[in-house]
Amino acid sequence: MTEQENQNIPPETLKSALKAFKKRLKLTSLDEDSRLGKGAFSAGHTGVFAVRPPNQFPQEVWDELCKQGKLRNSGHGLYELPKGEQDRTS
Repeated sequence: MTEQENQNIPPETLKSALKAFKKRLKLTSLDEDSRLGKGAFSAGHTGVFAVRPPNQFPQEVWDELCKQGKLRNSGHGLYELPKGEQDRTS
């Protein structure tokens, strides 16, 4: 996709995609933290930081959010929030 085509992604779509990503990250983290059978001495947040983004948005949206610095590509189809942003959502 060219630079010109990336600019055709409406800001509302980017905002909606980022909101959906943050919600998925939060739900995944809560789900992981609530699992039974965790060790007796393990407590607190598990450290889920990267998730697969919601598939209702095309790959170009995630690429653009990475380019804008709002997400980071962790590889293998996973994305995470930038380091400073992770602290605010926990």
